[in-house]
Formats: sequence, C-alpha cells, structure tokens
Amino acid sequence: MPRKARIDAPGALHHIIVRGIERKKIFRSDSDRKNLFGRLGDLVVETQTDCFAWVFMDNHAHLLLRTGLVPITRVMARLLTGYAVSFNRKYRRHGQLFQNRYKSILCQEDPYLRELVRYIHLNPVRAGLVDGMKSLDKYLWSGHTVVMGKRANDWQDVDYVLNLFCETRKEARKRYRSYVEKGLLSGRRPELTGGGLLRSFGGWSALSDFRKAGIRLKGDERILGDSGFVDSVLRASEEQFERKYLLKAQGYDFEKVVNRVAEVLSMKVDMVLSLGKSPKTVKGRSLLCYWANRELGMTTIQLAKRLNLCQSAVSRSSARGEKIAKDNKLKLIPKKA
Repeated sequence: MPRKARIDAPGALHHIIVRGIERKKIFRSDSDRKNLFGRLGDLVVETQTDCFAWVFMDNHAHLLLRTGLVPITRVMARLLTGYAVSFNRKYRRHGQLFQNRYKSILCQEDPYLRELVRYIHLNPVRAGLVDGMKSLDKYLWSGHTVVMGKRANDWQDVDYVLNLFCETRKEARKRYRSYVEKGLLSGRRPELTGGGLLRSFGGWSALSDFRKAGIRLKGDERILGDSGFVDSVLRASEEQFERKYLLKAQGYDFEKVVNRVAEVLSMKVDMVLSLGKSPKTVKGRSLLCYWANRELGMTTIQLAKRLNLCQSAVSRSSARGEKIAKDNKLKLIPKKA
C-alpha cells in the first residue's frame, strides 16, 4: 500500500518522532546530542519555525514544531541529512542512520499542545534515563530543563508554553511542573503517537462511546485532532493538491512562472532571473520563489540550483514573495476577462 503524502500548512503544529534504524542508537555520546542540538537551533531560527518541546533519547528523538517560512518536510530533510552525514563520518560507518521515514503528526493546537509538551518532556522518565521529576529538571537533553529555567536556549519558545499556564513566569513554571508531574500517572498515552481514530478521539474509551452510539467518525493516522479538525485538514490538503494539478494541467512550469512574474511586475524576463540586488530584481526574484515553491511545488533545493542561490536565500525570498503577492493582490493564474 503506498504511503500517504505528508500534510502541512503555514502555522501547522507537528509532533515529530525520529527513530534509529532497527532501533539502533542515533546518539552515542553527548557530543552527538550537541551536534543535533546545534543544527536544530540554526534551522528553526533560519526558517522561523517555532519549537515548543524536544527530547533526545538514545535511539530516538521527539520534536514539537510549528511550520514557519518553509514546510516541515524541508526543515527535517536538512536536519536529518546533515546530522546523518556527520555521524557516519565521525564513526566511519555507512548506510542509513534513521528509519526510512520519520513520523510526523499534524496536531490540533488548542486541546493538545500542553499535552504534547508534557508527553515529550516526560520521555526520559518513562525510559528510565532519569528517576523522577528532580532528575528530569536537570536532564540536559530535553526542553523541560529550558522551560524550568535551568538551561538557556534562545530558539525554544518557552514564553508561549509558560503563558498557557499563567502570565506570571514564576507561577507559570510552578503550574507547568505540577502539570508535567501529574502526567506520570497517565502512562504512555498511545493516542498521542498511535494511528487513526484512536489518536483523533483521545483513547479507546472515548472512541468506544462513539461507536456504541453509531456515530461515524473521520480519522487519519497523520492527524491528531477531533473529527472536524481532521476533515478540515484533509479538505485543505486535497485543495492544495488539486491546485498544483490544475497548474500543471494548464502548462505551468518554471519558465511560465518566470514569464508571469515579468508580466505582473512589468519587467524583463532576464531581470527576474538576475542575481542583481536592485529593489525591482529582488522583488521579482522573491515573487518567483514564492510562486514556484508554494504554488507549483518546486523544492527550495531545485530552485537554488536553477537560480544559483543557496537554499536559505530561496527560503527567505519565498517568504518575501508571499508578502509581495498578498500586499499587491497578485495571482499566478490571471483572472479571465
């Protein structure tokens, strides 16, 4: 059965689980953890991706991220590829480091963000790496330590998490820690990482009640949320797919997008593709990156090669292009007269 495509959208919340191949270690030392920690920090800052929780175990890692300037798939591709290359070089090994595909669950924020922060940060206790809350407060390789103020980390969004508990930081930390500690009584919570309907309805008991009542439910193993949220995400994903298909059916490729940019901005095609830094060239290049990336579906790597730019420059240009398109009400497909 073919794998389902990733689902993403600007501002979407993702619980990401990365596991070592055959359950083997992805970290052999703290220097390995420092390596991934640094790479993750650089990437979330560059792409303006929000990070609310994280933990590095021995053979797996959890992240709680909100999509920023670029899709989560591209953030993760850069993060895992870069780390795997450096890990293999360091230990003189070959082949895959991670399981074929990391798990990415798009989550409904309001009911689940606090639960997911707690679930992720309690992993070291559940795995027996630490023996309780006092030890967890000092565990360096979890975002919990940062939330508690025991370790500085300028790329983790601590304020957003603490504001879910109280506006006063001291009281917020107290309430957050109490909330995390209560999670020790909840067990492993398979609905937060499991599949389909179980995940969407908060466990077997809730799901059983719906089934007994004869209520039909909408579920998807890629999504954590209620039936309405699952349905809205799937509809948006389908619309996005249909739009990309429509563009290709109408003959839109990279060259046609370049011509469309030149048309709406009243500039020459070679100026759109230029590496110049004049305001008009930057504007054209930005709109091109946005439409080619977000609308046509070209990756930032593909665009970087076509435009002779680095990948991060394409990401920044795409973000600028989105604002230009919205502010000036510019559309890739012209309206019919």
